[in-house]
Amino acid sequence: MPEIRIQPSGKIYRYEAEGSLLEILLAQKIFVDNPCNGKGVCGKCRVRIVSGEVPDVTETEKKLLGKEELEEGIRLSCLVKPEHDLVIELLEKERKGKVLTEGYVPEFYFDPDVKKKTVEIRKPTLSDQTPYEDQIREQTGARHIAYSVLRDHSFVPGVQTAVLYKDEVIRIEEGDTTDHLCGVAIDIGTTTVVCSLVDITSGKEITNASMINAQKHFGLDVLTRITYELEHPEDGIEQLQKAIVDSINEMIGEICRKAGIAIESVYEITVGANCTMMHMLLGVDATSIGKAPYAPMFVKARELDAKEIGIHAAECARVYCLPSVSSYIGADIVAGAYVCQLKKETGNVLFIDIGTNGEIVLSKGGKLLSCSCAAGPALEGMNISSGMRAADGAIEDVKITEHGVELTVIGGEQPAGICGSGILAVVKELLRHGIVTKSGAFIKKKKLDESDYRYDMIQMNGIKREFIMTNEQKKLLITQGDVRQVQLAKGAILSGFTALLEKAGIEMKDLNKVMIAGQFGAHLPADSLTGTGILPKEVEDKLVYVGNSSKTGAYMALMSGTVKKEMEELAKEMDYMELGATEGYERLFSDCLLFPEV
Repeated sequence: MPEIRIQPSGKIYRYEAEGSLLEILLAQKIFVDNPCNGKGVCGKCRVRIVSGEVPDVTETEKKLLGKEELEEGIRLSCLVKPEHDLVIELLEKERKGKVLTEGYVPEFYFDPDVKKKTVEIRKPTLSDQTPYEDQIREQTGARHIAYSVLRDHSFVPGVQTAVLYKDEVIRIEEGDTTDHLCGVAIDIGTTTVVCSLVDITSGKEITNASMINAQKHFGLDVLTRITYELEHPEDGIEQLQKAIVDSINEMIGEICRKAGIAIESVYEITVGANCTMMHMLLGVDATSIGKAPYAPMFVKARELDAKEIGIHAAECARVYCLPSVSSYIGADIVAGAYVCQLKKETGNVLFIDIGTNGEIVLSKGGKLLSCSCAAGPALEGMNISSGMRAADGAIEDVKITEHGVELTVIGGEQPAGICGSGILAVVKELLRHGIVTKSGAFIKKKKLDESDYRYDMIQMNGIKREFIMTNEQKKLLITQGDVRQVQLAKGAILSGFTALLEKAGIEMKDLNKVMIAGQFGAHLPADSLTGTGILPKEVEDKLVYVGNSSKTGAYMALMSGTVKKEMEELAKEMDYMELGATEGYERLFSDCLLFPEV
């Protein structure tokens, strides 16, 4: 059996001589950046072949890799199918990302579905033969006693604790355990997952944990993961579910250890997520979401036993999944609309969650209209030549001056790539300095005088023009293709924004507030949003950042049965507008592609 040796660690892995090098490495849980899930289009799964026999360079690799890289033995691991012993060098390390865990929380009434009440179990006598079940009902006010309680519990006279979920006793515990009552609120994003441990008695958030969504190994966006399900009908659904459930179990274990609390003290888990992530959490086929007419298997809120999907918590723990509206307006957006109290707004308020999909909700005097636009993965750092997630080493801000290019890098490290906020910042600067025109094209270098400070910032790659961000240890560029990716994202979001206003008969000046939610939006200054034209200049002084409203919505649902009911009603009342079916949308989208005049 052939083997692969990894430099510089020297670790050796044996493998079956089939499949790509990427598949072999991922099977060994070795990190390789692969945003496109091995489709050979992103060009990010680079490795260096130190020694060993490999197939010839493919035409795709010649397009995606530079001449110098190929000469150094750098290949795309998804396009290399090894059959012999190899020595390779990994070129990227997995980096810790910045994950947004906080957000605005409105006032609401605490009324959690999970409660604990002590009961005094009496020893039956000939004169008092009251069944244990009736004793518990009388003292707790519960309408139902779960069958499992009667089956599994040995009733001993004295103080015991009843665990109630709504009006049902779901567990009896020995002694007084009322001090041990916790829950977990979770936001499952396409890119990141956040878990918060909450003391249900006080409503206090004890601690939290976050991580990159482990489903990244199957692709960085929802459509790539749906494609994985289609291409692996035998076990694709199970693999995607296991990845996210394992992540949740890891984080619940982490936050319980940090707090010194047993996981058996976690009695409810509430989840906010987009519609695809919710399907994948529950192990439900998501493939219908990826093809016309984009009908999901379900959108209503779901309640189930945690152990039913493999989540480790108390034996009786329940999972509550917030409701969605449609395939592309998920529970995360319903949570955001609820947290921002859009239904109670008397004016005109726009709510936007900016990510791979830009979800937008317009409240016109409390009447809600929503849409989703495919912004594409550029704003998450994907499909950008030097793109990466917001992690240590990522450029998050760029300033162009007459004296050069100034970079702000996460973690203060040497720049390794550029994340979403950095991409918008650099495009804004390219527009401001006239290096890129409103049509999105680079200016011609030959039209610049060599004394112009911009002259040395542009390099020619054949007939293609590229902007040089840094020439240091790693040369990082912004290409014409990168600008086009941002332009497509800008066109999608602005056209969705504009279409909603037109549908509601509202002009830009009539907006009272624009609320920006989500992991990505929280790191975007107003001038990057309006400087690139993602949002119009008229709303720059009306922007309000609300943070991770999906996790906040999950927290509120954990702490209040009333909130759950109101969210379910809100989801039913949110109208959805399909942009592709809107008259004149193609012209609107085309108009919105133009960058603003500087």
